Amino acid sequence: MIINFDKIDETVTPNFKGGEKEAATRVFDNGKIRVLTLKLVPGASIGMHTHETNSETMYVIEGKGKVVYDGKIWELAKGNCHYCGLGHSHSIINDGDSDLILFAQIIS
Repeated sequence: MIINFDKIDETVTPNFKGGEKEAATRVFDNGKIRVLTLKLVPGASIGMHTHETNSETMYVIEGKGKVVYDGKIWELAKGNCHYCGLGHSHSIINDGDSDLILFAQIIS
């Protein structure tokens, strides 16, 4: 199977999970797994949230930022991968001067 994100409509969500500005996503969802691209403009963030029923892996395609994971702050940069397991909490912050673009996979 091939997922062509260029052919999936972009959804823009203001204040995603209580974050700043907006998050732009293109999502493939088959009911068990979600695969997506996520774009945060400079100053945008995803609010702190807990993965109660799933886990998420995020890979940085472009840009830089920070992840707050279970109370610790980690730097994100192109080529880094962040994993948030079941029952853990995280937030993503674009504190850079260009778009932060991530590839993510959420598994229930």
